[in-house]
Amino acid sequence: MSLLAKKPLETIAAETGGDHTLKRTLTASQLIALGIGAIIGAGLFSLTGIAAANHAGPAVTLSFVVAAIGCAFAGLCYSEFATMIPIAGSAYTYSYATMGEFVAWIIGWDLVLEYAVGAATVAVSWSRYVVSLCHDFGIELPPHLVNSPFVTLPDGSHGFINLPAIIVVALMSTLLIAGIQESARVNSIIVVLKVGVVILFIIFGWAYINSANYTPYIPPNTGVSGQFGISGVLRAAGVVFFAFIGFDAVSTAAQEAKNPQRDMPIGIIGSLVVCTLLYVLFAHVLTGIVPFRMLDDAAPVAVAVDRTPFTWLKTAVKLAIIAGYTSVILVMLLGQSRVFYSMSRDGLLPKLFSELHPKFRTPYKSNLLFMVFVALFAALTPIQIVGEMTSIGTLFAFVLVSAGILVMRKTHPDLPRPFRTPLVPLVPLLGIGFNLLLMFGLGWENWLRLFVWMAIGFVVYFTYSRFHSRLTAGKH
Repeated sequence: MSLLAKKPLETIAAETGGDHTLKRTLTASQLIALGIGAIIGAGLFSLTGIAAANHAGPAVTLSFVVAAIGCAFAGLCYSEFATMIPIAGSAYTYSYATMGEFVAWIIGWDLVLEYAVGAATVAVSWSRYVVSLCHDFGIELPPHLVNSPFVTLPDGSHGFINLPAIIVVALMSTLLIAGIQESARVNSIIVVLKVGVVILFIIFGWAYINSANYTPYIPPNTGVSGQFGISGVLRAAGVVFFAFIGFDAVSTAAQEAKNPQRDMPIGIIGSLVVCTLLYVLFAHVLTGIVPFRMLDDAAPVAVAVDRTPFTWLKTAVKLAIIAGYTSVILVMLLGQSRVFYSMSRDGLLPKLFSELHPKFRTPYKSNLLFMVFVALFAALTPIQIVGEMTSIGTLFAFVLVSAGILVMRKTHPDLPRPFRTPLVPLVPLLGIGFNLLLMFGLGWENWLRLFVWMAIGFVVYFTYSRFHSRLTAGKH
């Protein structure tokens, strides 16, 4: 049994039911719209304030630019990944066919960290905005039931559990088990709401900027790496990287693009440029309205809006953010369950994770397991920790994807590539370098958490997966 055993492309195509016949209908502008809808979400509304308050100050605007550059290099590599194999699938599927089972396991296990912990991060911030909205209507929720035990309350006591976060994770998991999917219309409405909120906040908040809040623009380093100064800007870039998660949705649509060679880079870079511009303006207004040290909150936009006289804007902003967060949680839980489903079908995880509900035809046992896991994470863990864990997991996946391009150019030089990553090996190397730089900026605590998660994965692989794999056991 070889760790480098690859799944034949014919097998993948058969398992996906001939997905290679996807209709090519998407234009470059549609790809840009898809990217903007996928990118703008939880990270912007939740982690921007935390990154400014703890790491970069007003220079969090520079952090967004640095994070976007790392995304651009990885996105170009991801596009080739998506187009070189003539079927739809995830990075896990692509790596299984090109780099072997062990690398596929690492990417799959890492994607679970990204999706599950990402859902927990969004659930924590969702809870904060619900608390803020309830406050606007004169409803005060018990502070001990809306904060994790790590949060110190104004009276010096600590929170007990984040109950709203548990509720939203349970509701979204139940929807997934029941097989209810968001329609394109509902999804579009939520995207318009999210983008609209960002633009309205920038327009109406601009008049309330206090320029004194920008001095100093890059606060001096405290003597601790990552706490302001240049190292703080880098650390913040790793934190706000969470705000760019989802841009790879553009590359996964490669087989449905009319002209992928031309449209894919336009879609990826175009959506990144638009979102980065909006992010920089958003962060500029946020840190201009509120002194950056006061933004250490899971709902920083609510803190800023409360300083303006626009009562209607407060409610509209919070409702739109809550609606957007709800869809993000649903999509992340969906992605997690589908990765586990694929790994289980390949024999790398127990069969129960690919068992379908007799009525709803969904992997309900996987949904139930992660409902409990994500809910507990969201209920008991501070948002900054779960947000940074998601970022380092995603950055690690992007490093592997960038490295994969270098490997595949050697091992599969003749495989058709509707889109080719430009300037190989320069772009993949820059993708590896930039994303590793952002990973290092997140600090040793997050590296330790990543190593622990990967160590658990290696134990599972070498004690179970390797011996039950359908491919290496010769059962295909």
